[in-house]
Amino acid sequence: MEGKNLRTVYGETLAELGREEERLVVLDADLSGATMTKYFREAFPERFYDFGIAEMNLVCEAAGMALSGLKPFVSTFAMFGAGRAFEAIRNSVCYPELDVKFVFTHAGISVGEDGGSHQCVEDIALMRVLPNMKVVVPCDGYETKKAVRALTLEPGPVYLRLGRGGGSLVTEADSVFEIGKASVLKDGTDVVLIACGQMVWEALRAAEELERRGVSAAVVNMHTIKPLDAACIRYYAGKCKKLITLEEHSIFGGLGSAVAEVVSACPGAELKILGVRDSFGRSGPAQELLVRYGLTAKEILTAWESMA
Repeated sequence: MEGKNLRTVYGETLAELGREEERLVVLDADLSGATMTKYFREAFPERFYDFGIAEMNLVCEAAGMALSGLKPFVSTFAMFGAGRAFEAIRNSVCYPELDVKFVFTHAGISVGEDGGSHQCVEDIALMRVLPNMKVVVPCDGYETKKAVRALTLEPGPVYLRLGRGGGSLVTEADSVFEIGKASVLKDGTDVVLIACGQMVWEALRAAEELERRGVSAAVVNMHTIKPLDAACIRYYAGKCKKLITLEEHSIFGGLGSAVAEVVSACPGAELKILGVRDSFGRSGPAQELLVRYGLTAKEILTAWESMA
């Protein structure tokens, strides 16, 4: 599992599930080599459908398949799925609450050299606002595998967000994963760092440095943005009083906004939201972009200093 990008884990897990569930079908938009649904295509060509660059048709066909008793997984890049096909997802899947799973890849600015047009930092907000939609953002390969499997058992629409890379492991093979239940990776009393996706790794790095400075930092992997684990947030808002969120997404409408909705009712709690600040991405190496946009442990430390 170490070193595998999350897309590869997704594709391999799909192929495993295909052998277990005959009703599972996979739909893609001419990107199976990038979304890694190619593993399912190679194993089950008769249950794989490539719609080309026609994302609206892709989603509407998935809705029809769900009504026929099949279990469709829909994949493309986050920009094309959450963005271009938003209306079809809203009206054809979420409105009738159909059992369609959306796994969109290449989310966030760590897409790299593809540039701002392909770096989707709005998708969590777009999917979270939809009634009946659940939103899951796994942090590593182990969690991705568990999340994909969990999707097959979860009724109704679910959006699973994956980046382009993500090889570092922060969870264990036997770690518990439950949709809607946050994972506490480290307890603490002074500040809680709440992150999702590959930003969980940065939160853990920041927590280590804070510990060296004598600051007790909790780290929460908020892999489910909707339904949000409000009880976990309220617990740490009361215990630590200071909360910092970090996401590879716009500061508007994503993890930070979801946490803020809970913290607004927690007296005495202080929240800092870190993410992409009202900006499009740009072309460049992934790690350089993360630094440029302040999506690293260093930014968390700066946020803590402003709160201390």
